[in-house]
Amino acid sequence: MLIYNVTLHVENSILAHWLDWMKSTHIPEVLATGKFLEATMTRILSEEDTGGTSYSVQYKTRDRDTLERYYREDAPRLRKETEKLFGDSVIAFRTELEVLTIEKAPMKSATAYLFSYGTLQESDVQKMIFSRTLRGIKDSLRSHTLSEEMVGGLYPTIRSSENTDDSVHGFVYVISEEELTLVDAYEGEAYERKHVTLESGIKAWVYLGKTGF
Repeated sequence: MLIYNVTLHVENSILAHWLDWMKSTHIPEVLATGKFLEATMTRILSEEDTGGTSYSVQYKTRDRDTLERYYREDAPRLRKETEKLFGDSVIAFRTELEVLTIEKAPMKSATAYLFSYGTLQESDVQKMIFSRTLRGIKDSLRSHTLSEEMVGGLYPTIRSSENTDDSVHGFVYVISEEELTLVDAYEGEAYERKHVTLESGIKAWVYLGKTGF
């Protein structure tokens, strides 16, 4: 997983207008490209008098190929819009961060079931999210099928089916409620979590792609 970090220095004379535009227009437009999972905007705390205020916006993306597609297909247009509106009043510096590991506080006992039909089955993804690999058992979700549409054009999702013979195969894992919130962060705004009953009878959480991503 990569983080595309944009550090911005904004003149105070346009600050209120710029903040409103970032929250209501620019960040939603970046996320609408389908290349990022989520965005976090922060103000940089500094006592230096620089005549403005600095911010950091971190966009989380799954891999290098997706970020490169953003650079080619979307970044030039979005940067041009920013320059047209604010000119030299906003100075941006861009860096790329690679997520190596996510450390967490000691967790409580495992109480949640998670059904995965996609990348959450991969050991590298599990290590990145949970700092460990998971042991799962095979299971299926009936009356569902893999969707022909991919989230962001790259990632699989499933949809309900009227055919009761349709089923999606995957693995079910036992994790903690705290770890479930880490999966929420990994899946981002492009997916929603739904409680389902698997063929085994286990009630588990599954992530479904949202329309429009």
